[in-house]
Amino acid sequence: MTTATEQPLEVITMGRVGVDLYPLQEGVGLEDVETFGKYLGGSATNVAVAAARHGRRTAVITKTGDDPFGRFVRREVERLGVRPDFVGVDSEHPTPITFCEIFPPDDFPLYFYRQPVAPDLTITPDELPTGAIADAGIFWATVTGLSVEPSREAHAAAWQVRARRRHTVLDLDYRPMFWSSPEDAHREVAKALDHVTVAVGNRDECQVAVGETEPRRAAEALLDRGLDLAIVKQGPRGTLAMTREETVEVPPLPVTVVNGLGAGDGFGGALCHGLLAGWGLGRIIRYANAAGAIVASRRECATAMPTPAEVDAAIKAGAHD
Repeated sequence: MTTATEQPLEVITMGRVGVDLYPLQEGVGLEDVETFGKYLGGSATNVAVAAARHGRRTAVITKTGDDPFGRFVRREVERLGVRPDFVGVDSEHPTPITFCEIFPPDDFPLYFYRQPVAPDLTITPDELPTGAIADAGIFWATVTGLSVEPSREAHAAAWQVRARRRHTVLDLDYRPMFWSSPEDAHREVAKALDHVTVAVGNRDECQVAVGETEPRRAAEALLDRGLDLAIVKQGPRGTLAMTREETVEVPPLPVTVVNGLGAGDGFGGALCHGLLAGWGLGRIIRYANAAGAIVASRRECATAMPTPAEVDAAIKAGAHD
């Protein structure tokens, strides 16, 4: 998908997109919220935006509906520095919307409106930009894309193109409302682990993936599947990252939490940046942790992604001594 004179994309993500309608009041149930903010959302899209904020050439493989929200999404993707080339349009299904409630510091219920099926789950193998996927420095996919067909088949086809190339990432991002059962999710994630080299998830997501919640055991179980890098996010306990040669544990960045929903995506975009830069593992995780924390201190997700200067300033301010 690239010309002879065009550089390959550094980061390609694949998966969810939609519109976040987040309340402008905190500590209020949706039934009592009076005003909402409208933002670009969807985990894979947020990661692409976050990586773009760090100066990386990014694109997202996804689909919207053929509706005003879809037009908003496609406009925002491009405005936020992500190439829109692979954002398709599904004329049969509406662009998803997501509501949340904001009860800081740690309660942010999500309400997904993705029925009967979200456009981003209708991607088929023949719609994939296979050349771009093969050439990308990082290919990032999420577990949500494995929940139904034809998206499941499209992900398998994308991984076949990658041939387990370095920096092929699976975001464990398990959302139970998208699956018939945890057992179904475990079965599909187990198959996906045979095709990726990096896995990122929290303790509950590691339970679904490899049956372990204790961070070290979970990371070791992921590495036993042939991965190069396993990252276990532990919220207020920080992050554990493990390769076969090295284990890094990084404490969290203390911030006043406004909305924790986009923190993992901010972490993901910064992780992509650090991997592409060739940093050491400790530096990568400290940087990604700080980026995620900054997003948690803001209301929205995609437009909350920090710049390198903001992350560096947060670290310098004493986040990690």
